[in-house]
Amino acid sequence: MRKFTSMFVIIMVAVVMLTACQKDKGGSDSTSETTQEKFKVGMMIDSGTIDDKSFNQGTWEGIKAYMKDHKGVKGQHVQPSGETTADYLSAADNLMMAGNNVIVAPGFKFEEAITELQTANPDISFVILEGEPKPLGENTLSIFFAEQEAGFLSGVAAALQSQTGKVGFIGGMQIPAVERFGWGYVAGVAYANATFGTNVEVADYQYQGTFHDVQGGQMMAGGMYDKGIDIIFSAAAAVGNGVINEAKARTENGENVYVIGVDVDQYDEGLMSDGHSVVLTSAIKQVGTAVYDALKAYGEGKFPGGKIITMDAKTDGIGLPEKNPNLSTETQEKVDQVLAQIKTEEITVPATADALESYLSQVGYDASTINYK
Repeated sequence: MRKFTSMFVIIMVAVVMLTACQKDKGGSDSTSETTQEKFKVGMMIDSGTIDDKSFNQGTWEGIKAYMKDHKGVKGQHVQPSGETTADYLSAADNLMMAGNNVIVAPGFKFEEAITELQTANPDISFVILEGEPKPLGENTLSIFFAEQEAGFLSGVAAALQSQTGKVGFIGGMQIPAVERFGWGYVAGVAYANATFGTNVEVADYQYQGTFHDVQGGQMMAGGMYDKGIDIIFSAAAAVGNGVINEAKARTENGENVYVIGVDVDQYDEGLMSDGHSVVLTSAIKQVGTAVYDALKAYGEGKFPGGKIITMDAKTDGIGLPEKNPNLSTETQEKVDQVLAQIKTEEITVPATADALESYLSQVGYDASTINYK
């Protein structure tokens, strides 16, 4: 009996020691959440700055929000020295040398760099926004947004609120995401005319050519406002700050002009000393939410590498802010109605120049005076 008891004790001690060893080595008893509770995430900044009040900042805010909720996670961002693939590769190398496990790249210009990086670094997870490396690696998640749907809602709001019957669009660089914002905006104005009886034209439609030339954006906005345009949708990152500055200056001098913000709710950026904002509303992409969810999946050991995700109206990935103080109650109700119809696919928003041309023909809108292609 004593021999049996002794043998039992020895076996139990061995089991306990083996279990402890497995846990130390990340064995089967170690959950993925425990393994991933501490990791590092690095972000490469796209054209512009980390505080562009737009795409870059929205991405970083998502990372910061995840770090706040998960104390063991660390994050950093780097500004590439230029905008070539070599510059992006160098920036990514710096992030990986610093021990970052996840690399976030906001913008399609990172496609070539991520294509190389994902193959050379299979143990690193990559998140690219608005871009798709070809081929898409099993360690890369590609996230897109239905910008055209957010632009459409903004166009409807602009048409319903315009007092002069003239609205405008200023894009930054002519890249796919910005183009989709613009196409949706024009379609939204056309839809409002055909459905709600407005009589508004997109009187000017231009690209500034950068995402960082604040002064250039202000000058371009000034030219549009001089034409009688009273609402400008600016999908131009930091260039849009110049548009907002021009709207503020004119409003201070008694004019009644507005800006539609982009990517994030920019209402506060348009605030003046009297508490009034020149930001009518904003075409929002839930960039921060998308990044947060990607990091959450990584932390839980469920990173959806090799997949393409599109954030749209159905997933609440795009829209206007929950609160829009400058929109009338009637306008807000109509915009909400349109959003619901997009979700149910009763309204299909054109996502290409050719689709827009066909759509405008169907609703009887003449856009021959603007170059949206």
